[in-house]
Amino acid sequence: MAQSYVEAARWYRKAAEQGVAAAQCNLGIMFESGDGVAHNDVEAVRWYKAAATQGMADAQRNLGTMIERGLGVAQSYAEAARWYKMAAEKGNPKAQMNLGKLFEDGRGVVQSDKEAAWWYEKAKCRGLSF
Repeated sequence: MAQSYVEAARWYRKAAEQGVAAAQCNLGIMFESGDGVAHNDVEAVRWYKAAATQGMADAQRNLGTMIERGLGVAQSYAEAARWYKMAAEKGNPKAQMNLGKLFEDGRGVVQSDKEAAWWYEKAKCRGLSF
């Protein structure tokens, strides 16, 4: 069967509109990448936030990244740190690494090499190499 991002986006949207967090996150990914839909950072943020508020760690991390970079939303290191921390506490290694970097640089959080090292170690223990 041929891969169809357009068809996938259609089905994800149906499920996302019914509140399915995984579909909301996947639709956000599609809007961020432009696969199957027109690239739209505002829509990506919308769908990531819908899934993130339901507690989905990947969506929380993706939302944090969009906020950190100011894509589709006002840039805010503090708000990015808040979303990264939610995902990091659920064991998301990329969120742990991103949060560690914010602590290392003192962006949006009080600079702390100790806190940065702690989050980096947690990410490393989850198999993330950097």
